[in-house]
Amino acid sequence: MTLSEKINNDLKDAMKNKDSFKLGVIRMIKGAMQVAKPNPREELTDDDVINVISKQIKMRREAISQFEEANREDLVLQNKKEIEILSAYMPEELSLEELNKIIDKVFEEVKPTSTKDIGIIMKSISPKVKGKADMSLVNKLIKERLG
Repeated sequence: MTLSEKINNDLKDAMKNKDSFKLGVIRMIKGAMQVAKPNPREELTDDDVINVISKQIKMRREAISQFEEANREDLVLQNKKEIEILSAYMPEELSLEELNKIIDKVFEEVKPTSTKDIGIIMKSISPKVKGKADMSLVNKLIKERLG
C-alpha cells in the first residue's frame, strides 16, 4: 500500500469515526499533495508525499515557536496535535547515533576543509536522511564538526 492510499484510507476512517480534527489535518495533507503534483494525471510517489508532509511539519514547528512567543498556548497545543498526526505518515526518525554515522561517511567522501563546504556536505547528506531526520539538526551537527 502506498502512502497516498494509506492517507485516503485514514481519511475515510476519520469520516466514519467523526474525528473532525484528524479529518481536517488529512484534508490539509491531501490539498498540499494536490498542489505538489506537477501533472494532475500522475500520482505522487511516496518520496514526494514524504516531502510534502515534512514541509507541513516544518511549517507547524515554526508556527509553534511564534505562538509560544505570543503566549497562545491553545494554538501551540493544536499545532502539536497536528504534528503528531502528520508524523504518523513519516518514516521512522534516525537516532542521533545513526545520523552521526551517515555524517561520518559523507565527511569521508567529501573531505571538507572549511565551513564553506557546508553546501556540498548538505547536498550529499540530504537524499540519505530526507524525511528521516530534522534537517536543521543535521545542519547544526555538521557546523559543530566543521567549527
